[in-house]
Amino acid sequence: MLVTIRLLFVVGVLFTGVAAQAEGMLVIAHRGASGERPEHTLAAYERAIDQGADYIEPDLVVTKDLVLVARHENELSDTTDVAGREEFADRRRSKAIDGRLTNGWFAEDFTLAELRTLRATERLPGLRPANARFDGLYAIPTFAEIVRLVRAKQAETGRTIGLYPELKHPTFLLQDAGIDSVDLLVTALREADLDDAEDTIFVQSFEVAPLKRLDRLVDVRLVLLAKPGDGPADEPGLRYEDMLTPSGLAEVAGYADAIGADLRLLLAADGSSTGVIEAAKAAGLQVHGWTLRKENAYLPPAFRKGDGEAAPGNLAALVLVAQAAGLDGVFTDDPAIAVSALAQ
Repeated sequence: MLVTIRLLFVVGVLFTGVAAQAEGMLVIAHRGASGERPEHTLAAYERAIDQGADYIEPDLVVTKDLVLVARHENELSDTTDVAGREEFADRRRSKAIDGRLTNGWFAEDFTLAELRTLRATERLPGLRPANARFDGLYAIPTFAEIVRLVRAKQAETGRTIGLYPELKHPTFLLQDAGIDSVDLLVTALREADLDDAEDTIFVQSFEVAPLKRLDRLVDVRLVLLAKPGDGPADEPGLRYEDMLTPSGLAEVAGYADAIGADLRLLLAADGSSTGVIEAAKAAGLQVHGWTLRKENAYLPPAFRKGDGEAAPGNLAALVLVAQAAGLDGVFTDDPAIAVSALAQ
């Protein structure tokens, strides 16, 4: 009861005087409706669209034969059945990705035809056992297939549905495998006629140089991603916290249109702004926060309900707090909850 009262107080205080600036917050379906279907599958993207998400977010990695496909990481064992495929046992290896040693199977070591034989699996079966019921049903989609899905759903619904792709580890792929994922994405955007400023698309990256290249090559909106205690893999002397100061944000605004930041960088424990939101907007940048999920394991203490990490907490209240704090958009695994909360 005390938690509920405190939560209502926080929401009420934050809404005072900020309702006008909070209107129209975007709901970005993080890897699709990944709270209900295995992430980065056409089924997850379509479910998110049907639930009213404004944008769907595919993370993009690259195959050996240079096709952009959707996976959260280029390492495949967390989200596919590759570890159980005897024919690919000899593909297992270790790679140092952005300074972290990773062992497994990597997308850039497989052709698209080979990846087509794999099937998606739930990444968090302990927290989302219901999603695991769909293991083995869905293939890994290409970026071109995701674009076709969005256009088909736009024709079906009459709604504008945005794309929010992220290039995963572009500097690593260029140095390790000679794969220029920036060039591949630019080509794909041009072929899909999605390279203009008026197109409903954001392109995001944790790295600086790829965003600067994209800024020179296409006119789409670009987003610098940021997380606590880390920095861009291609700029080892930088830390995101320093880049989110007023002077740092002024520099980011020279090549990006928005920041996509871990919510902990944007909101204090009581739900109030840390000042980054205001500083970013003063620099002319939009602010999108990630990632809002319904499970207690991912929610701040004040928004948790019931027992256990897998139990659903009060995600709707957190969505409203984010809106009231002035965020322009939120990434969420559960777009239905976010859309419903904002509609009310």
